[in-house]
Amino acid sequence: MGPGEGATNEDVRAAYELGALIAQEGWVLLTGGRAAGVMDAAGLGAKSVHGLVIGILPGAGVESMSAAVDIPIITGMQEARNNINVLSSRVLFFVGMNAGTASELALALKSNRPAILVNQDAQVVRFFSTFGAQVLKSAPDPATAVQLAKELLAGNPQS
Repeated sequence: MGPGEGATNEDVRAAYELGALIAQEGWVLLTGGRAAGVMDAAGLGAKSVHGLVIGILPGAGVESMSAAVDIPIITGMQEARNNINVLSSRVLFFVGMNAGTASELALALKSNRPAILVNQDAQVVRFFSTFGAQVLKSAPDPATAVQLAKELLAGNPQS
């Protein structure tokens, strides 16, 4: 999860690397599905190593869909699709931050879903830790984030 428009170059780079690492683990990547920012970069990273990408699209069609999406899920729900993103994921990764990303993170914490903040500002980590320290982890880079996810999944396979 992360910003579409407004993603920084660092967010895009980290998301691409994270997408590739997720696919290399044999995991399915679920994103917001659009051809923008973090969701597009993560999908392209996963596709670069032949991963499977599911896109939970906001509109009633595929107009803004990333070319990396293999399985589009058309919701017509706009931002309300964030709950689908969260509840359909076993572990959530957050690269970059904006209001939409913060709403997904809040839903993850409320749903007690494991969430990993990747290369996030210390102020963001502190703020969100007050709401879900038991399920929220922080990683300085994508490789560490994937390692944390593997540990979370090994300790809680039903999450």
